[in-house]
Amino acid sequence: MKNGILPDPNRVHPVPAAQYMTHVKPTITCPNVIVGDFTYYDGEDFQSRVTHHYEFLGDRLIIGKFCQIAAGVEFVMNGANHQMSAVSTYPFYIMEGWEMSPPPLDALPLKGDTVVGNDVWIGQNATILPGIHIGDGAIIGLNSVVGSDIPAYAVAAGNPARVVRMRFDDGLIELLERLKWWDKPIEEVNALIPLLTCPDLEKVRREIAAILEA
Repeated sequence: MKNGILPDPNRVHPVPAAQYMTHVKPTITCPNVIVGDFTYYDGEDFQSRVTHHYEFLGDRLIIGKFCQIAAGVEFVMNGANHQMSAVSTYPFYIMEGWEMSPPPLDALPLKGDTVVGNDVWIGQNATILPGIHIGDGAIIGLNSVVGSDIPAYAVAAGNPARVVRMRFDDGLIELLERLKWWDKPIEEVNALIPLLTCPDLEKVRREIAAILEA
């Protein structure tokens, strides 16, 4: 608790002095956009950043907890893909007046749900393409175009985005994935903050291992 206030994932503006910053979950109205607690967006209308998202395709955008999404980030969904198995890619079926029924879904280049893990930081103006999976704790550099999966705790950047380095070694990543601090109650997360923000990674490794063994 800070200043007598508990963290509230349903509070739209988590920083009173920055009304442009929003918790995403309480602003979502589309059932196919699923966002975890405390994920925030540096803007006021996150859902407008989910583009080409058509209900008849059934694809979902799933984002975990405690993610940090910078201004200008765009999630391009499967509706941006056109049929490529015929001689024309023009989507007659969505335009008024053309005599074409929608093609079967298996004729469209659908790539499934787009999934972002927990505690992911996505930099300003990054673009996430359809069907991409980004692992827990990953960092996506600004202006990146993410067209392939990014593993947990990787730093990725560029167009197309490539893994630049891993944030931690395999042992610490495995401990963090087992700890799953983002799933713990607020009181436990508060107690873990000194550890989660500690730059002494050897101390972090020892203390997480002790927590998991307890």
